[in-house]
Amino acid sequence: MEFKVGELKEMLEGEVLRTTDKNSVLVRIAGKQHTLRLLKTGTNEFEFMLDNTFHHAKILQSASAEVKLMLDGQPLTVKKHSKLTEVLEKASALGGTGGGDRNLTSQIPGRVVNIAAKAGIVVKKGDVIVVLESMKMQVAVKAHKDGSLKEIKVKQGASVARNDVLAVIE
Repeated sequence: MEFKVGELKEMLEGEVLRTTDKNSVLVRIAGKQHTLRLLKTGTNEFEFMLDNTFHHAKILQSASAEVKLMLDGQPLTVKKHSKLTEVLEKASALGGTGGGDRNLTSQIPGRVVNIAAKAGIVVKKGDVIVVLESMKMQVAVKAHKDGSLKEIKVKQGASVARNDVLAVIE
């Protein structure tokens, strides 16, 4: 995967080497190995330690090809890669405080053709929230749990990637 930090013109190369324990991974950034330990995740932000240094990141925009973050007050663009998706999935599974259990994510890439629910309503597990179209097929994305639909994160006509957050259910 590639990283662009702030106003730097060059992209930095990075890769996930291996998971070292429940919430730590060994990564290589610009040719150097680092240990990244996830501390806390939220809907659009997370905290982590990178080589014993604390960092806070807020997701500003997540598109199918890249993620734009504010990392310790500096803009950062990460071009998505399958390993990044894997790390983000693991981070969501860790839960943290306010973690991934609240997020309704897309299991497929596609285009939003219908938003079947509105923010603020009470939903039951299995209620249709969003309808996606992929490869000329429509797929209903259903609530993964009972709760209140806090927020719809996509708009009709938008393209989404696998694992993009579509809605937040509390």
